Amino acid sequence: MRHRLLGRAMPAFVLLAVLAGPALAQEGRTYQQPPAPIADILDTKPTPTPSLSPDRTTLALFDRANLPPIAELAEPMLRLAGYRINPRNNGQANSRVTWLTGLSFQPVEGGPARTVSLPANSRFVSPGWSPDGRSVTLLMDAPTGLELWTVDVASGVARKLTDARVNAAGGGAFDWLPDSSGLLVRMTPEGRGPAPDMSRPPEGPIVEESMGRTAPARTYQDLLSNAGDEALFEHYFTSQLTLVPLEGPARTLGAPAVYLGSGVSPDGRYILQTTVKRPYSYVVPAALFPAEVTITDLQGQVVHRVADLPLRDNIPTPFDSVAPGPRSAQWRADAPSTLVWVEAQDGGDPRTPAEVRDRVFTLAAPFTGQPTPLIDLKDRYGGVIWGDADTALVISRQFNNRRETRYLVDPSNPGQGRTLLERNYQDRYNDPGFPVTEANASGFPVMRFTADGARVLMTGAGATRAGEYPFLSTMDLATGATERVWTSADGVYESVLGILDEDGRRLLTRRETRADPPNIHARNLDEPTAATRAITQFPDPAPQLAGVTKQLISYTRADGVQLSGTLYLPAGYDKDRDGPLPLVMWAYPAEFTDAAVAGQVVDTANRFTRPGGISHLFLLTQGYAVLDDPSMPIVGVNGAEPNDTYIQQLTASAEAAVNAVVEMGVADRDRIAVGGHSYGAFMTANLLAHTDLFRTGIARSGAYNRTLTPFGFQAEQRTYWEATDTYTEMSPFTYANRVNEPILLIHGEADDNSGTFPVQSERFYAALKGNGANVRYVVLPLEAHGYRARESVGHTLWEMTRWLDQYVKNAGPRPAAAE
Repeated sequence: MRHRLLGRAMPAFVLLAVLAGPALAQEGRTYQQPPAPIADILDTKPTPTPSLSPDRTTLALFDRANLPPIAELAEPMLRLAGYRINPRNNGQANSRVTWLTGLSFQPVEGGPARTVSLPANSRFVSPGWSPDGRSVTLLMDAPTGLELWTVDVASGVARKLTDARVNAAGGGAFDWLPDSSGLLVRMTPEGRGPAPDMSRPPEGPIVEESMGRTAPARTYQDLLSNAGDEALFEHYFTSQLTLVPLEGPARTLGAPAVYLGSGVSPDGRYILQTTVKRPYSYVVPAALFPAEVTITDLQGQVVHRVADLPLRDNIPTPFDSVAPGPRSAQWRADAPSTLVWVEAQDGGDPRTPAEVRDRVFTLAAPFTGQPTPLIDLKDRYGGVIWGDADTALVISRQFNNRRETRYLVDPSNPGQGRTLLERNYQDRYNDPGFPVTEANASGFPVMRFTADGARVLMTGAGATRAGEYPFLSTMDLATGATERVWTSADGVYESVLGILDEDGRRLLTRRETRADPPNIHARNLDEPTAATRAITQFPDPAPQLAGVTKQLISYTRADGVQLSGTLYLPAGYDKDRDGPLPLVMWAYPAEFTDAAVAGQVVDTANRFTRPGGISHLFLLTQGYAVLDDPSMPIVGVNGAEPNDTYIQQLTASAEAAVNAVVEMGVADRDRIAVGGHSYGAFMTANLLAHTDLFRTGIARSGAYNRTLTPFGFQAEQRTYWEATDTYTEMSPFTYANRVNEPILLIHGEADDNSGTFPVQSERFYAALKGNGANVRYVVLPLEAHGYRARESVGHTLWEMTRWLDQYVKNAGPRPAAAE
């Protein structure tokens, strides 16, 4: 079991797994600090996170912990059935937790913030408002587990409700009761013994078999692998449902079980719960294990069995595939106790011809009647937004053509819906937004109607060629027509956080400009446009970058597709005086079915930009220009598969971007690097293999051999056996012998992203090394797909800066091509 448990014993010198050559071999064996002022910016206190109370009177401001030390990530971690947990506190692993460290309450109408007194060195997660807005709950970290605390908003007094037995291994550890009198909490069983002893020798081999049954499985991470894993999974995921009142003793409901979900009905009478059972699987995560979905009363007695689901390890690989049987069970938000779920009508396989793909059902308490079909959908169910007895919005989507359809449904007259719109969901320019939702008296989200009840309020990003300008609009329920009520002003990015009055005229917004950091404002639409009142005064977290400039640049690919990117230039740079700069192009490809949508351009001139974490924008402090997110669209038109021309389109996009910055005079063609993370790393390796546009590349946490993801990846639905040539040609591993520019590979040792297992970088490094490439391979201990520890983040930025200084900034002209 050692491969499943990562503990403090791992030494820091594992940081550098393999070294590229003698010139670099003795450096980097301990964590290095990036050059100034990057380290100072990394250590700046993060801006608090706001949350508006359900009664709209109070902002909760949560202080966030900064980048954690590597010692936190070195706490023991178990990888079980798709989850990563901390066995010390039975919660999520530290690599997946952003701890909160403080809480204050800011009155929306003004006045000083009130700081809540918490125990010294407190850290907590999962804050949640009570439905009545009078309390906030916290999961407080304790030496032996997680405790449930509550904070009274009026007095600011915090107190503990449970001992350290809250079970947050699967997330969603508690639900408020609708009347705000208490909570439904998943607790570890009383008297639970020690974890199973994994030091004992195995009793036999691990055996799996498949006797002719077709069961393709995508690449999943952190799966169970033996009987010991199964025992640990049951130990840490078994919970006892417990009703914990704000006042009085707690009581248990039913028997302990392995719960993956539980929720109280809006009227507080029933609990919808999902429990998993054996046989467990070693090829899919817990969400696809055999499961029972049931409804119980508040005494723990089963009143309705929703579904008895088998092991779902044979779901077809296309992206719109689902398992047969009931799924997405939930409570109807605007009804006392009505169950809603979805069932595929095509067996779950989108390749099967069918007029109806999904059917949505409802069933009201006492759950003894026949289910009522709410609506039939031609595409896959994508969610529902509840309004009132006569109004709900049901959404369906189809991946193949990126189609989204929205239906207006009358739940009191079920069986049919009226189509409000049909659109390409990648189309940013014509996105009408989504309905504003607010918590109702039971704490469930419902649509916000206008005072006359004829329209609903909508918010959206407001993407245009000139930039994103968030808006508030209304949608007529009779016609589906929308009308703008308010739009963020020119030069300002201001988004709606909440509606403060019944008429929808007073707004709580998050406002920023290019020069002003985001802060919370109150706005009255009946007053002049400029009339806002600042509620918070958060400072600029990185004033060292205040002089950086940015501009949207547009250019055209050889095939006519419109492209764009955001060009950042260092503070104080003058093109005429300073000439071309070394430039880093940092990108991430995306697949489209419509060339016009792929070419949509959105300026970011009204956004406040400050880097954090492992951002490539820190390179601006070191004299580099950065072309951020240059378009790398992979377009499939008229039914063609985008990836069949991936290399050609990727190359054409990169060439157009290089030409654009060189022709502007801000970049030197001999001093341009390319980089990316995850699918951007895959892009980087391919560009180095197939072009000579760049002097070097930085590839972080990528996948390079698509035969290791044979049942699909990114937006590729076909399997390796259906598209062998495409998988082979897209894999830079295939062309490792053509990578003739230096490349820096960085990977988290505990990568948790499906498809980017560390073996991808390990094997690619071996291929590059074996073909004589200039390559450096850095493994970050304990890090997942994104890097979190302060030491890891600092070292990553040190590696990137040092590499680029050597191979770009100070590289000199390219060698003359051999004749």
